[in-house]
Amino acid sequence: MANKRNLLPEEIVTLQKQCCYADDWRSIRVPELFDINHIHHVRFSGQIELGVFRKEFELPGGLKKHSGLRHVTLHNCTLGDDVLIENVQNYIANYRIGESTIIQNINVLLVEGKTSFGNNTQVSVLNETGGREVPVYNGLSASLAYVIALYRHHPALIDRLCRLVADYAEKGSSSTGVIGREARIINTGTIHNVKVGDYTTIENCTRLENGSINSNAVAPVYIGDSVIAQDFIISSGAYIADGAKIIRCFIGQACHITHGFSAHDSLLFSNCGFENGEACAIFAGPFTVSMHKSSLLIAGMFSFLNAGSGSNQSNHMYKLGPIHQGIVERGSKTTSDSYILWPARVGAFSLVMGRHHHHSDTSDIPFSYLIEKNDETYLVPGVNLRSVGTIRDAQKWPKRDKRKDNHLQDMINYNLLSPYTIRKMMKAVCILNSLQNLVGETSDVYYYQNTRIQGRSLRNGIHLYTLAINKFLGNSLIKRLEGDRFSSIADVHQRLRPDKADGSGEWVDMAGLILPQQMLTRFLEKIANGTVDTLDEIEQFFRQAHQDYYSLEWTWAYETIETYYDINLQMVSAEKIIELVRKWQHSVITLDELLYADAKKEFSLTFMTGFGIDGAKKEKLGDFEGVRGDFENNPFVSAVQEHIVKKRALGDELICRLETLLL
Repeated sequence: MANKRNLLPEEIVTLQKQCCYADDWRSIRVPELFDINHIHHVRFSGQIELGVFRKEFELPGGLKKHSGLRHVTLHNCTLGDDVLIENVQNYIANYRIGESTIIQNINVLLVEGKTSFGNNTQVSVLNETGGREVPVYNGLSASLAYVIALYRHHPALIDRLCRLVADYAEKGSSSTGVIGREARIINTGTIHNVKVGDYTTIENCTRLENGSINSNAVAPVYIGDSVIAQDFIISSGAYIADGAKIIRCFIGQACHITHGFSAHDSLLFSNCGFENGEACAIFAGPFTVSMHKSSLLIAGMFSFLNAGSGSNQSNHMYKLGPIHQGIVERGSKTTSDSYILWPARVGAFSLVMGRHHHHSDTSDIPFSYLIEKNDETYLVPGVNLRSVGTIRDAQKWPKRDKRKDNHLQDMINYNLLSPYTIRKMMKAVCILNSLQNLVGETSDVYYYQNTRIQGRSLRNGIHLYTLAINKFLGNSLIKRLEGDRFSSIADVHQRLRPDKADGSGEWVDMAGLILPQQMLTRFLEKIANGTVDTLDEIEQFFRQAHQDYYSLEWTWAYETIETYYDINLQMVSAEKIIELVRKWQHSVITLDELLYADAKKEFSLTFMTGFGIDGAKKEKLGDFEGVRGDFENNPFVSAVQEHIVKKRALGDELICRLETLLL
């Protein structure tokens, strides 16, 4: 900042003529070259530093206004160059305001006492009565929040993490707030103890209290009409408007919260979209979406969720209060008017239909339907593996990642099939086979974790899971051998050898980040014993684990291929690998054909109901194709057909390379 000086006597006289007042004119510091002609009707109090006023702003509609101060009271403020502040009804106190910022028509902007600007706010996630509080801070990731909320069986770890967040908050605490450069605060009510990042836009907002808005030039934050926020952290690229209300919440990067949505004591991570409804004590991992007025998400953990209209849960049974929680694993959907009575757990990529009161746990039966029939929960294992909607969701999430920040806080793995989901499927096959062996293959109904499974559904589930397991293991094998020319089978064995020791055993999904359980456990012990002692080190671990995913995945796949197919990959023959590739081709093509058949249902006469309103069958078909297109040219259908051709060719190409080793 340029050298500053006191006001000259003649400058003070001019300011007084321009209806300006000061408790002590000597407390005002200005640049060496300073133009006071753009300061009118201003009262100065406490220590004041001003910048120059050279810039002219062009406002929406073409109106031009010169930077300067008009009709405002400033107390203990430092202003950057080219600031425009006017029509502040009360005052601005204890703020550093960045260059080229505009503040117009607001009530009050102040910092009162020492504050951490929302950092270390305790969010009572999952359990409204407490016990899983997550202290939020500017750099919080979904993965770290996952550990703090859910690893309460490790008190030393939780204590250490909470101390690290508290230390971070203390270091950032101040009795002076910051408004970043090129921010816009217009037609807004009260802003109290809030840190505002660069390029933030706040307009027509009602009240912001005790929080941080982590906006920047690459990923600006927008806060719009009638928003109320208290005790919050808002991450870069977020959009909050249209009467949204957030109390004790963390808002992740590129979240979109509008149309009267209200949330309290909730963590909403990257790319979440919420409109109209309500959230209470939820852990919303990336891409959790709820768009409808009648939807309530409460005391649950979700990620990649699509909540249908009227989706609801209950977290108490009128005994000890709202103490129950639930987990809906990644990629699940709830249909209109669905209901789950907590506690319950829903497996990954499942569909919940109807009302469920029986506290089921289907976490080891992923890609399933949970359907209510006569007040009972029927489980349809694996059926979502052949659903067009499931594949479409997996394809759309990467495309809908709206994060533009150069620093991404949440590590997001988009893979539909991973060691996490495949290991679940392998467990599911064991469970279903055990049920079949225990009850008998001819039984009409099987019982599992407070659900019912029809005999036909059980057998179909085993078939679908087997196809998916073969597909994933084959994918991993082919990817490992892709592109290389081998002169001998020994070269193949060398290429198959894993790069990393980590990857064996169970894997976990940390709200988007997928990694081996053993690897995570070792690292968490380092945090607990103080070997790892900064939040940056923790986030770097998550980042590195995400970058190393495919190497870690291959370690798991390598060991699983050996046990699942009962082979030794360091002694395997070319013939055996060719056999595995053909098994992979069959599984991939069979699943694609099931997807093709599922997509075709969307073009049946039943789905044409409502089309061709004033005509017969010909007009109905024409109207339908005019809106939806024909089946064969549908982009998804074309993609499925292309996928079949590409995968068959990929397998044939590897087989050709391996067949040279048979000569």
